[in-house]
Amino acid sequence: MNLLRFSSFKKLLTLKFAQSLPVLQQTQIKAYHWQDKTENQKTSDASNKFTELDPEGWNERWKNRNIGFHKDHINVMLEKHVKRLVNKRENIKIFIPLCGKSLDMKWLADQGHTIVGVDCAEVAFKEFFEEHSLEHTVEPVENLSGKVYTSKDKKIMLYCCDFYKFSRDTAGQFNGIWDRGSLVAINRQDRQKYSTLMKSLMAPDCQYLVDTYDYNEELWPGPPHYVSAEQIQSLYGDTCDIEDVDTVDHMEEKHKKWGLDYINERLHVITLKK
Repeated sequence: MNLLRFSSFKKLLTLKFAQSLPVLQQTQIKAYHWQDKTENQKTSDASNKFTELDPEGWNERWKNRNIGFHKDHINVMLEKHVKRLVNKRENIKIFIPLCGKSLDMKWLADQGHTIVGVDCAEVAFKEFFEEHSLEHTVEPVENLSGKVYTSKDKKIMLYCCDFYKFSRDTAGQFNGIWDRGSLVAINRQDRQKYSTLMKSLMAPDCQYLVDTYDYNEELWPGPPHYVSAEQIQSLYGDTCDIEDVDTVDHMEEKHKKWGLDYINERLHVITLKK
């Protein structure tokens, strides 16, 4: 009799569980949708979140050709203010952080300067040397867990690695730094770490040109991220003098699609205090 009752109870329990299964599955699906929404929130709610990208994310952008940040011309600010970068010197060593395959590198190298760039996207380096028909070598750099692409004339050296593994021990210090699309691209919480590294790479005579953007950060999560003049001062003012050199209207049709009503490009020149 007890065995019969247990059997009946087991059947009832099985039936109840089967009836509740669709509800459980539905609840689980809702949970997954919530998780997806939370991840997507990084780009959908600009007022609370700012887009964050790691090396994998940047490589994915190159893979998918989502590289609107790459320009098919020399940067206008650089052309206009290159004399501030060079500062009446010849054959100087210039650092270009998060360089991608920027045409600025070849342009500066053609003027006799030595260029050192760093980026995590190897495809950018392959395309750079191929598009400019430059003979080059590729060698591993063990302490960076990366590689270095070097032009035959050794005027251009591009390090493919985690940016924060690069240091003055890798390639020394620099007479000039051209920072276009780098400070404005890194994750906001990394800015202090970034500026500490950049200051360590500055030779005593270094002219550091940094290009930033000014817009309503409530409307767009970046990148490029908004970087204020006050933050430049906070990041570099302890050891450097900072000059605001130029501001131009940078508004294009794509910026309207981002929801912006204005965007200004600003150039700052940073030098070590004497």
